[in-house]
Amino acid sequence: MNKTLLESGKYLNPAGEVITGDIGIENGKILFCGARPAGWQPTETIDCRNSFTTPGFINAHTHAAMTLFRSYADDMALLDWLQQKIWPAEANLVAEDVYWGTQLAIAEMLASGTTAFADMYFFMDQVAKACTETGMRASLSRGLIEADGPQQDQRFEENEQLFVDYHGAADGRITVMLGPHAPYTCPPECMKKVVAMAQRLGAEIHVHLAETQWEVDQSMKKYGKSPVAVLNELGVFERGTLAAHCVWVSPEDIEILAAKKVRVAHNPASNMKLASGAAPVAAMLAAGVTVALGTDGATSNNNLDMLEEVRLASFLQKLNRMDPTVLPTRQVLALASQGGAAALGQADSLGKIAPGYKADLAIFNTTAPHWWPQHDMASMLAYAANAADVSQTLVDGRVLYRKGEFTTLDIEKVKAEAGARGLRLVK
Repeated sequence: MNKTLLESGKYLNPAGEVITGDIGIENGKILFCGARPAGWQPTETIDCRNSFTTPGFINAHTHAAMTLFRSYADDMALLDWLQQKIWPAEANLVAEDVYWGTQLAIAEMLASGTTAFADMYFFMDQVAKACTETGMRASLSRGLIEADGPQQDQRFEENEQLFVDYHGAADGRITVMLGPHAPYTCPPECMKKVVAMAQRLGAEIHVHLAETQWEVDQSMKKYGKSPVAVLNELGVFERGTLAAHCVWVSPEDIEILAAKKVRVAHNPASNMKLASGAAPVAAMLAAGVTVALGTDGATSNNNLDMLEEVRLASFLQKLNRMDPTVLPTRQVLALASQGGAAALGQADSLGKIAPGYKADLAIFNTTAPHWWPQHDMASMLAYAANAADVSQTLVDGRVLYRKGEFTTLDIEKVKAEAGARGLRLVK
């Protein structure tokens, strides 16, 4: 039986309090926090003096293998970026490309304290393979667009097969959602088919929604309704939905999202870089909408650093509302952990340092100058720390990253393969 002790460190509890004490892990779950039970003896001890332990970050929306296109198509508007650069390059993808691109993404995420991600892309069996081999946690969906034309039936079959093969795989670390790309690429008849499949399989749905003003304008012109209202009428929100972006949502849209318990993945860096806009996160939270944070893909970000998303999310809301009290440290940190757990449909088992929760943890080294003086460790984490401070990352209590080394992947091979494949794809 594996028993791991995180000894004599500080950690962030679910209430946002900084606690000094031990954390005990047994069989992949947190057994205790604070005082060690009498007679309990670990098989491994991690010295956490000069460390701050937090729930592992959960990246609620990304396209992992798009690391292959990092910095290939910068400084472009979303539709131009997609149509002129990204979609033509993606047409050259083969399965092995996605595997190595995902391996690179997983390495980047682990090194920056992320322990789970929600992914939408192609060749998703390769993403599942990478997660299985590395020990990473993920929610996977196969992207689907109507423009696939004659291949659309095959894409639906791939969505279903992914669910059948991998939902609950890798000892439960892998779950699967259906992945209609967006209302403007999957019009009503396509969405109806997705809803029918979701009902038949008992699956949830991961979709891009209201990302740009153009998307909303097109929806109003074509259907007389917002994208949120369209998907609501089609029943997309009935099975459980993770909606990425939700930048251009009206008060009426927010009411729908709250009523239907839609979980929103906010992507501040991507939305800023593509000039999509600033999502009304404060308004959504006030209405009771569950909000998580995501990076989007490494082509529109250009990294997978969730700590950067924490800082940007808070600062962007303060600026947008002209109110420095909006989205304070504890609340924004909770979006990256508890919010992410809810986004993945796993709020009862992920995102908290508490007994019974899975031991998905990030341990930060607090010896660097920017961690001093330590007035408020949570504020230090949100506003002063950086990803390079992560010393260890655990998933299911297993150390996957330790002080610059990866325990389950060959980083030099990953960089070489991903680098060569990325260059080939854009020639």
